[in-house]
Amino acid sequence: MKFLKWFFVAILALVAALVLYITLIFDPNDLKPQIVDVVKQNTGRNLTISSDLSWTFFPSLGIKLGGITLSNPQGFENPAMVSVNEVVAEVALMPLLNKEVVISQLNLDGLTLALETQKDGRTSFDGLTGQASDTVPAKNSIGGGSSATLSKLDIGGISITNTQISNVDHQTNTKQSLSLKSLTLGRFQLDEFAKLQYELTASLPDLKVGSSGEGQIRVSQDLQRVTINDFVVSNVITGTSIPNGSLKADLRTSLEMALDKQTMSLMLASFSAADINASGQLDIAYGKKVPKVVAKLEFGDIDLDRLLPKQEQGAANATQASQSNTAAVEPDLTAMKSVDLDVSVKVKSVKVANVKTQDWVLKMVMQQGIANISQLSANLYGGSIKVSAKLDGRNKVAQYQFDKRLSGVDIRALLMDAAEVDMLDGTANFNVTGKGKSLLPDNLKKNLRANGQFEIADGAIHGVNIPQMIRDAKAKLSGDMSSSNSTEQKTDFTSMTGSFKVAKGVVLNPDLNMASPLIRLTGAGTANVINEALDYKLTTSVVGSLEGQGGNERDALYGVEIPFVISGTMSEPNFALDTKALLDSKLKDETNKLKDSLFKKFGGF
Repeated sequence: MKFLKWFFVAILALVAALVLYITLIFDPNDLKPQIVDVVKQNTGRNLTISSDLSWTFFPSLGIKLGGITLSNPQGFENPAMVSVNEVVAEVALMPLLNKEVVISQLNLDGLTLALETQKDGRTSFDGLTGQASDTVPAKNSIGGGSSATLSKLDIGGISITNTQISNVDHQTNTKQSLSLKSLTLGRFQLDEFAKLQYELTASLPDLKVGSSGEGQIRVSQDLQRVTINDFVVSNVITGTSIPNGSLKADLRTSLEMALDKQTMSLMLASFSAADINASGQLDIAYGKKVPKVVAKLEFGDIDLDRLLPKQEQGAANATQASQSNTAAVEPDLTAMKSVDLDVSVKVKSVKVANVKTQDWVLKMVMQQGIANISQLSANLYGGSIKVSAKLDGRNKVAQYQFDKRLSGVDIRALLMDAAEVDMLDGTANFNVTGKGKSLLPDNLKKNLRANGQFEIADGAIHGVNIPQMIRDAKAKLSGDMSSSNSTEQKTDFTSMTGSFKVAKGVVLNPDLNMASPLIRLTGAGTANVINEALDYKLTTSVVGSLEGQGGNERDALYGVEIPFVISGTMSEPNFALDTKALLDSKLKDETNKLKDSLFKKFGGF
C-alpha cells in the first residue's frame, strides 16, 4: 500500500514539475517572433498575433491563441487575407510518446478569409507556395501512396464557428461571399464513424444559397480511405433567375474515397428538386492527367418548362433584339478535353417546349474532347425516336454529325405541341442524317447539311380542301357562282412520301407525292428554316369522282393536270389553284365536242 501511495505521489510530482516547467520556464510567446519571421521569409506576407499565447490546463493541456492576421499582397483592397479571432487546441501529452494523438477539443472561432483578384490577374494566393514548395520534398503526403500511420488518433471534437469567406473579382466586377455558421465533428477516432454537421449561407451575384447537412464520417487507420455514410443535405436557393424565386433541393448520399488509388465513388440514394427525383452512382478516377467519370443515373418525370423563366411577349422581343445587337460568340467547349465521361441515363419522362416524351435512354462516351452518343431514344406521340450523334469540341468552332429516326409518330400532335403548327396529320416515319459546324442558333440553320426521307400514312393536310377547290372552280366556269365555304378545310390522303436535302438553311423537297382516293398531288418545293417561307410548285390531278365515294361517273376533269401552289409560311401557309388550267381544259373539251359534231355532220373522213 505504501508503495502505491508513493508511486502516485511521484506521478503527481512529475506532472506538477512538468506544468511548472511549461508555465514558468517555457513561454510560448518566445516563439512568436520566429513564427512571424518564417512566414515573412517564405511568403513575403506579414503575420500578426496580437494576443498572447497562453496555456490551458483543464480539462487537458492545451494552448490558446487569438488575434491572428495574415496580410494580403500590397495594393489589395482588403489589407488582411486571413484573420482568426481565437484558436484553442487541447492535447494529451503522454500518448504522443507512443505516436498517439489524443485531442480533447479543437475550436476555431471567427475565421475571416478575404480573397481578391485584381484586374491584372494577381490573386490573394500569389506567393503563398513560395520557396517552401520548392525546397521541402513532398514525403508521406496523404493520397500519394503514403504509408504514414498513427498508432492512435482520438479527437474529442472539432468546432468551427462564425467563419466568413469573401471573394472579390475586379476582372468581372463580381463579389461572392460565404458564411459558415458552424461546422462540428463529434468524437473522432480512426476506423470509427464520427458525426459531422454543417450550416452555411452563400451569396452569389444573382443567387443566395442556404445549406445544411449531417452525416457520418470515417477515416481508415492508414489514413488512405475516407468514408461518408448517409449524408443528408438540404439546400434552399433564391434569386430572380430561379422559377418562382425559390428552389428547394434535398439529397441523401454516401461517399467512398481511396486516397492511395485516387478514386472516389459517390452513391446518390435520392435527390429531389423542383419535383425532379433522381438516384444513381458516380465513380471518379482523379489520379490521371485527365480524370475519368463513370455515371449511371435514373430520373423520374422532368418538366423543364417549369424551370424556364416565363417572359411576357414584349420582354421576350426586347431580349431577342438585345441579343441580335450583341456579337454572338461560339460556346467554349475546351472543358470537354479536361475530363473523360462514360454516362448512362434513364428518364421516365421529359417535357420541354411543350413537347412530351417518355422512357428516355442515353448512352454517351466522351474522350479527348469528342462526345459520342451511341444511343438516345425515347417514346413520343404514339411512336419512337432514335438518335446517334457525335460532337467534336476540340476546335474553336464545334463540329457535329447525327443520324435521327422517327417511327410511327402522330405528326399533328407533335407539330401542335412543338411549334403550334396545325398543317399535317397522320402517322409519320422520318429518317435524316446530317452534319455541320458551329453551335450558334443562326449558324446551326445555315451550316447544317442533311439528307432524309419521310412517309406519312392515313393523314390529311389541314387548312385546305383541294377537291372542293377544284369543284368550286369547275362550277364557276360553268356559270355557277355559289360558294361552299361550309366544307371542312381538310384534304385527306392515304400516303405522302418524299425525300429532302438541307443546305444553307433551305430544305429542298424534289419529289413530293401524295395519293388519295380522289386526287394525286406531285411536285417539288422548298421550305426556308430561317424565315419559315414555303415555296411549292405542285400538280394535282383527279383520279376519282369529285363527288366522293357516292359519285359513280368518271369526273369530267379526270386525268387533267392542274398546277397547285403552296406559299406563305409554315405557321400561315397559303394554298392556290391555277384556274387557268381548268379554263383551258374546259375550252379543249368544248372544242373536241364541236369537232365530233362536225365530223358526224359531214359523215367523217
